[in-house]
Amino acid sequence: MNAPATPAPRFDTFYRHDALTQLLADYAAAHPELVSVVSIGQSHEGRDIWLAVVTNAATGIHTDKPAFWADGNIHAAELTASTACLYYLHQLVTGYGSDAQITQLLDTRVVYLCPRLNPDGAELALADRPRHIRSSTRRYPWSEDPVDGLTMEDIDGDGRVLMMRIADPHGGYKRCEADPRLMVAREPGEFGGEYYRVMPEGTLKHYDGLTVKVNADVEGLDLNRNFPSQWRQEYEQTGAGPYPTSEPEVRAMVEFITGHPNIGAAISFHTHSGVILRPMGTQSDEDMIAEDLWSFKRFSALGAKLTGYPAVSAWHEFKYHPKEVITGTQDWVYEHLGALFWTVEIWAPNAEAGITGYPWIDWYREHPVEDDLKLLKWSDEQCGGQAHVEWRAFDHPQLGAVEIGGWDFQNYWRNPPPHLREREAARFPAWMTQLALSLPRLELLRTEVRALGPDTWRVRLAVANSGWLPSYISKRALERKVVRGVMFEIHLPTGSGTDVPAVSLVSGKSRYEGPQLEGHAPKSSLLSSPGGNVTADRAVGEWVVRAPQGTRLAVSARADRAGVVRAEVSLD
Repeated sequence: MNAPATPAPRFDTFYRHDALTQLLADYAAAHPELVSVVSIGQSHEGRDIWLAVVTNAATGIHTDKPAFWADGNIHAAELTASTACLYYLHQLVTGYGSDAQITQLLDTRVVYLCPRLNPDGAELALADRPRHIRSSTRRYPWSEDPVDGLTMEDIDGDGRVLMMRIADPHGGYKRCEADPRLMVAREPGEFGGEYYRVMPEGTLKHYDGLTVKVNADVEGLDLNRNFPSQWRQEYEQTGAGPYPTSEPEVRAMVEFITGHPNIGAAISFHTHSGVILRPMGTQSDEDMIAEDLWSFKRFSALGAKLTGYPAVSAWHEFKYHPKEVITGTQDWVYEHLGALFWTVEIWAPNAEAGITGYPWIDWYREHPVEDDLKLLKWSDEQCGGQAHVEWRAFDHPQLGAVEIGGWDFQNYWRNPPPHLREREAARFPAWMTQLALSLPRLELLRTEVRALGPDTWRVRLAVANSGWLPSYISKRALERKVVRGVMFEIHLPTGSGTDVPAVSLVSGKSRYEGPQLEGHAPKSSLLSSPGGNVTADRAVGEWVVRAPQGTRLAVSARADRAGVVRAEVSLD
């Protein structure tokens, strides 16, 4: 019986939960030697949060190998983040056996891919009548429906949530002289023109004929603020939830990662801005451990080269407000656990339109009209005029005559248009593969047995770290005491009966902690004089045992983030 064919997913399509579930199951069925799919938990509404475990099972179980993690779609409408994970999964399974790097990666390491951390929010964003909330569908901080105000939603049934404009002499916007389809801000002190009041598409409750207040989403959680590191209450960090990991989606990720100390590096995909963000999020580079900063800068520069996205500091170059600090996954993974971590914001529509040299966040607060015209030209020429929707009359049930139109944020701004989604997802596999191949990896150098007497033996196990990174990954991990040195263990026979030889340990402990192992990353260039321990990537475990000649014993070495080696020795 032939094995099922490798799935041929469409990367211009966003998959709903049932279709995503089937797609992942199809990958596992087509490549059972490389892919297994497990649920790491269930969402607020009871949907499984799927994880693809990708490794060559013939070379060892995944928990014995150094691991790389990637996730996406923690925010409801950031659907291209899910596409990026699925694209990498496809590259891994189709490249194994033909691509040398991918083959080496899956033979020696494991990749954990969670394409959709927030299935409930994504399902709402993909509904026939969508709503674009920030994250989880659980109501927070209060459960009641609003009694007045405007609730954003698709009111004309076209599957999009756009903007509404109403002619109003006190409005803050006007038609652009260069292109009247475009709404631009009214100048300070300007009067005497035709002005509009602009608000999100939606319905109103208890409209008094004068005032419109846009309601916050009743689903006010931001799952990316619910992680343990630097967690703060609602008054300091909006959407953080009642306590750290209160939300099942975040708890599932936290429990999986803490339960898998083999994870040494991770990426979380988001949209949008077209930028790679590196730690730290809560402190400046000057306050960061220097060796960790050097490592982050090295891998970030590699990411910029391979993806075409600039790599910047979250603290120095990507603050939503200069007086505010926000925290999320990266703060927990690096600051708490000392693993390497990046947030990738996929897709930059402004860059796509030819806008260059803009500040990441401040551009959204204020930018020249010329930038809007470039975006409108991009919409016309590259998106069939759909990124900016023509204004059209609509009889609003509460407001009366309005016009609906403007930028389609969901399909062309938060996410690339369909014809560009695969191109954006294709930016990342080479970088992720090189990151994962840089992880520490424990390898067996040799075993030694030496007779010290007729029934006394010295047993030695020599191992080395063949990876670029040290076994501890970062100085932060050492500082936080979250990683151990190499754990050496000799496995003595247990039980009773004539078939169990008399074996005892003369010296050494049956299990003990050895040193941390450096990787082959150079500490300095060859233009400086190398010094120190030039074999700091190696360690030896040693025991003296008493046992009859010919006894076979198992020995092993484990490094939390570098994997496991096992061997058997014969006392001859």
